[in-house]
Amino acid sequence: MSGKNEHKVNEILLKEQIAPSITLFKVYTPVVAKNVKAGQFVVVRTDDYAERVPLTVADVDQESQVITLIVQVVGMATRKMDALNAGEVFLDVVGPLGTPTEIKKVGTVVSIGGGVGVAPVYPITKAFKKAGNRIISIIGARTKDLIILKEEMRAFSDELYIATDDGTAGHHGFVTDELKRLIDGGEEINLVVAIGPALMMRAVSSITKEHGIKTIVSLNSIMVDGTGMCGGCRISVGGRTKFVCVDGPEFDGHQVDFDEFLQRSEMYAREEHHAMWDYECRLMEAERNLKRANRREPMPKQDPKLRVQNFSEVALGYTKEQAMREASR
Repeated sequence: MSGKNEHKVNEILLKEQIAPSITLFKVYTPVVAKNVKAGQFVVVRTDDYAERVPLTVADVDQESQVITLIVQVVGMATRKMDALNAGEVFLDVVGPLGTPTEIKKVGTVVSIGGGVGVAPVYPITKAFKKAGNRIISIIGARTKDLIILKEEMRAFSDELYIATDDGTAGHHGFVTDELKRLIDGGEEINLVVAIGPALMMRAVSSITKEHGIKTIVSLNSIMVDGTGMCGGCRISVGGRTKFVCVDGPEFDGHQVDFDEFLQRSEMYAREEHHAMWDYECRLMEAERNLKRANRREPMPKQDPKLRVQNFSEVALGYTKEQAMREASR
């Protein structure tokens, strides 16, 4: 226990669903909260049998020693995380890991977040704003219900634009449409930071490369081990092999081999499908066992045709085996 805060290390202090299948956790992690910088991540395990899940630290409160993690529930490991509630504890929250974002005053920074990518782009946006930069933020999602951290991004942006694929909020289209509009309108942009789906980051990098605008992208979605041990996040950047977890997770978007990145993004799709199938089967079996365990053992009774002819007890009583089953319910 921590004497001052009276919280257990890695304890979940708050759990909140902020969008469909997207959950925010506030976690008490004194060491991480003290040392983490914008762009860094932690590796989380729910229990001894859970996968390692690398998650960018979306926010930090050093005074209360609490970090914010935002999880999109897509597979078995994230489903297990989402099953935990406030007051429960993650087995591991290891970090901070990865190379921090290089924060300095550069002028005008355009921060672009797509979907759950808004979570890692938010602390970077905040850090660049505090460094004295002008911030233009563009956030997008498929539909308005999936837009996250809108007000948080607005608080550190000089301008904020929203784009949705279906037009339910902001611009009807993509974040790249808003980026093109800014460039075509003569906006002088010194740096673009784009985090989100691979196709979005590739599209952003393609546009900025044409105009010679430095662009940073985060490849955190393909990390596995998080410490450089497994090699699962190898990626080609400028013709050289890099490890996302130790050399990144941020790289020059104009140097990233996005075709290779897209292939690596799908590398474990089959294994994840099998793991989810096995997990769901075990959940259903546990539910069936619970229902069986909670089923009352029926008390044997006289046949109605017989009991109308006598004054004996209607209930005949349990046998030893029946009594044992009822007692163990």
